[in-house]
Amino acid sequence: MAINLQKGQKIGIGLSKLTIGLGWDPNEGTGHDFDLDASAFLLNKDRRLAKETHFIFYNNLESPDGSVIHTGDDPDGNSSDGDDDEAIIVDLTLIPDEIEEILFVVTIEDYEARKQNFGQVRNSYIRIVDDAKNEVVAKYELDEDFSIETAVEFGRLYKRNGEWKFEASGIGYKEDLGFFVNKYYSGEVIK
Repeated sequence: MAINLQKGQKIGIGLSKLTIGLGWDPNEGTGHDFDLDASAFLLNKDRRLAKETHFIFYNNLESPDGSVIHTGDDPDGNSSDGDDDEAIIVDLTLIPDEIEEILFVVTIEDYEARKQNFGQVRNSYIRIVDDAKNEVVAKYELDEDFSIETAVEFGRLYKRNGEWKFEASGIGYKEDLGFFVNKYYSGEVIK
């Protein structure tokens, strides 16, 4: 039976191979398709991307070691048929030792021109699926309004004392994907 998480709640994972599923349903009648994009940031102890290739998103679908794989972009939210809109597969046995955290973010592409925000999105969630059993072990449903926010940190996997845990974050921002890249990366600009 899946655990329904509350904002800020932390749980032990106890899994090695899992899928982070992210889902949402845009409200009808906004005039444009919603292109929401899931991304993963593999962060070191300083909460920084050690390498550009530790930023997993629609233009970089796999980490160099194969530990994190994005299953692909769903540019209009119509591909999921009630299931996850985008998913990120994680094999914790392959995560490099220097990675202490994997942050999962969803942003709205071209939100300014389309006049969109997360207040126009409903049924948003992040869930953890045990790949060995194909069972949902935990789910966090965003229940805040986010009427001006255009990006949300949904959750994070993090390592404490050699064990992986998950925290349901639910932190909203009025920013785009570039904001997170600049926040977590100190090298050359990623495009």
